[in-house]
Amino acid sequence: MSVLLMVLAAAYGAAAGLLIPRPVHRMAVEPEEEWRAVCPGGHAIGGPARGWLGRGRCAEPGCGAYGPGAVRTATVTALVCTALAAATGARPELAVWLVMAPVGVVLAAVDWRVLRLPDVLTLPLAGAAAAALGLVGGLTGESGAWPRALLGGLALGGFYLLLFAVNRAGIGLGDVKLAIGLGIALGWYGWRTLVTGGAAGLLAGALYGVGLMFARRGGSKVMPLGPFMIIGAFGGLLLGAVAAA
Repeated sequence: MSVLLMVLAAAYGAAAGLLIPRPVHRMAVEPEEEWRAVCPGGHAIGGPARGWLGRGRCAEPGCGAYGPGAVRTATVTALVCTALAAATGARPELAVWLVMAPVGVVLAAVDWRVLRLPDVLTLPLAGAAAAALGLVGGLTGESGAWPRALLGGLALGGFYLLLFAVNRAGIGLGDVKLAIGLGIALGWYGWRTLVTGGAAGLLAGALYGVGLMFARRGGSKVMPLGPFMIIGAFGGLLLGAVAAA
């Protein structure tokens, strides 16, 4: 059963990953700019859902792929989903993690490109995680896990809000909003998982920043923190899921 579950998770992750380049391309703009509606060649992006769903490739002659490479995003998302399935097993919260995984990949890619975590993803991610885990808690009878997850979101979001107040040059409100959704997910498995996943994200970001300084490539450029927050939360979820097995 576990092998079949991992295979299904990998197939789902690969399929979802193939659709990631287009939203990344459209969302990777400055905060004051509208979402991109054209490919790099200037052709309108069409398709279902007003151009949000579909491959990141222009059908016009002379144009090609845009956004991050589809093979890369499909591979990353498939690996993430497979690892989550392996750690979580057939427990119902796996469905929540699998829904959150592609969104996390999109957010990480957008933040890496333009130092931006769009509200249209961070806030719904937190709301969807809270609602879905509430449903899981009701179905499984784990009455204490859901309130703890909500408190975890408030705790991690509040912590990042404090960091934002202290250091607005290094922390953005997008990081604060992302922290709420990540905290909800981590809080499902307990306070130790929340602390581990949250601290891992900060540590990974700090190590990357130190590496940039030693490479003399950091300068005054603001570093994206979102990808490291997501990586830390991913690691925390894996450890929490294994411990809960």
